[in-house]
Amino acid sequence: MKKSFLVLFCVISVQLVFSQVRELDGGFGGLGGVNQNRDSLPGGEIDVELSGRTKYTDYKIISHKRDTTIIDTTLTIQKNYKFNFLRKDNFELLAFHNQGQTFNNLGYDFNTTSQFPDIGFRAKQFNYINIEDVKYYHVPTPTTEILYRGGLEQGQVLETLFTANFSKRLNVALMYKGIRSLGAYRRSLASTGNFRVSFHYVTPKGQYAIRGHAVNQDFTNQENGGLTAESLLNFLTDNPNFSGSRGRLDVELNDTESVLEGKRLFFEHTFKLLSSKDSLNNRDFSNLKVGHQFTRDSKYFEFKQVTPSDIFDTDRAVGVLNNQTDYLLYNNELFLDFNSKYVLGRFRVKTSYTNYDYGYKYLQNNLVGIANNKLKGSAISFGADWNGKINNFYVNATGSLTPGSGRLAGNNLYAEAYYKKDSLFTVKAKLRINNKLPNFNFLLHQSIYNKFNWENNFASTGTRILGGEIKSKWGNASVDLTNIDNYTYFDEQGLPKQHSGTVNYLKLKVSKEFSLGKFSLDNTLMYQKVASGSEVLRVPELVSRNTLYFSDNWFRGNPLFVQIGATFKYFSKYKANAYNPLLGEFTLQNTTDIGYPTIDLFFNGRVRRTRIYFKAENISSFFLEKNYLSAPSHPYRDFTIRFGVVWNWFI
Repeated sequence: MKKSFLVLFCVISVQLVFSQVRELDGGFGGLGGVNQNRDSLPGGEIDVELSGRTKYTDYKIISHKRDTTIIDTTLTIQKNYKFNFLRKDNFELLAFHNQGQTFNNLGYDFNTTSQFPDIGFRAKQFNYINIEDVKYYHVPTPTTEILYRGGLEQGQVLETLFTANFSKRLNVALMYKGIRSLGAYRRSLASTGNFRVSFHYVTPKGQYAIRGHAVNQDFTNQENGGLTAESLLNFLTDNPNFSGSRGRLDVELNDTESVLEGKRLFFEHTFKLLSSKDSLNNRDFSNLKVGHQFTRDSKYFEFKQVTPSDIFDTDRAVGVLNNQTDYLLYNNELFLDFNSKYVLGRFRVKTSYTNYDYGYKYLQNNLVGIANNKLKGSAISFGADWNGKINNFYVNATGSLTPGSGRLAGNNLYAEAYYKKDSLFTVKAKLRINNKLPNFNFLLHQSIYNKFNWENNFASTGTRILGGEIKSKWGNASVDLTNIDNYTYFDEQGLPKQHSGTVNYLKLKVSKEFSLGKFSLDNTLMYQKVASGSEVLRVPELVSRNTLYFSDNWFRGNPLFVQIGATFKYFSKYKANAYNPLLGEFTLQNTTDIGYPTIDLFFNGRVRRTRIYFKAENISSFFLEKNYLSAPSHPYRDFTIRFGVVWNWFI
């Protein structure tokens, strides 16, 4: 973690250097989107001045889609759910025992399907920062956020953010997240790093605007292949010889690790060709912009092993055990934006040229008859976006078409319409249609293990989603009905297959919080049903999370706000997928049913803009059956106590 603390030192130093920057108004030259959402802050905090000249509403976060929120320093139950190394609510995920490792799926979100095939190795990408995950900022004074969270056995998570406006029109943000956690079992060390820098700039008259980011990230995991059959039995039967020292349990692999690295450069700039003013409010009501977007995205996956193991394959070639897979994508997009009250919002037409290169430096196995070590190609795409608004009714749509018969050919359409009635309720309907080839590691893969070599000509996977969502002060509900043709998966042997039938998947989720005085009960329930294709897509039928907690202000003057409670989570038994470290993917399995409850206790507090978290995880392991697995032969974590803190500075 030396890199983490070096970054922390640099952030604090830069914070002090820029502490003289003070006065700055809100807004940022048209970078806000059609839908500008604001986080609500309880207790009138939103109007509290920080320095006599700035307010919380001045500290803005701008998403990739240009939606605007504010930096929120409150302590809520949702913040408690997101206090993990992903910084996301992992309700639909089943974590492995050590943070920095992968997750099994309790539910699937096919709304995030990309336009083009990716490198694959999906089990390694839960912590990967995509283009949509990078945030841009607009702040009146230099701003810092630091997160610390303890690791398992040894190590910690440290995430730092520093952002400052050099002027009203230029902002730069630096972010770094480092994880190093030893883990309780042999060969389960996780060490990762995510570095991001983002910026945006607008000329004084708003004619030219540019934003962009650079991301460098790496994820290294020791891979133990799970417990041996004898060790797994000792775990399930709670053998007292191993209860207090999980490191004594034997594992399948003792000299194996995997590495995923990614580097990305992205920028988007626009030039305003034409604009008109509304005579009533002196604001732009019609403008014509030309723009260019550039993306260079490279990924690299390596499976390292000192000696071969029979758990993968007994038939293998003689050679290097380090499988190295490379992926590089270039995308250049030209677009024309037209914004007018007569077209009810912003309309964009776009065309892009994409070039990809995936594969291996050379043929690694001469026993399996693979002809190609690389897949290369390019394609031209056409599309359009529309963001419209009529009073409280919003419409957002985006579509793209890549004609031809190449590996990038396909189409992607997403449309949503929603009605928002102040803070009372929001009703949304959405539709997605996507057709594209499976990820590249389904099409070409090499290994010295003979059976893990293939070169496939799979058909395009067609995904259709029809969904709806209701958010209100009385509760939230969402439903997604997903239909998939040519669903692609890895079978029990770890081989890529396409399902000949259609997968029909229903996901229904409801949530509601009840409060009485200082006590609250937050509830989330998810029901899932795979009507057809359940032999290839496995999910638990029920997943629930219930949190009972107490909130109060303590001491004179209310300097400390506390939350004390317990979270009960349960998912019904299902044949959860098995993890294959050589593939960096999850595969089907038909021998082990996994499903159990867990109970976590927490004590959270907030002092001004500092949030403090104490959590006792899986306290249920003391009195419930020792059947808690994250995947076959991979136990979930035992009882452990975690401490963490999130600290914001506004200088």
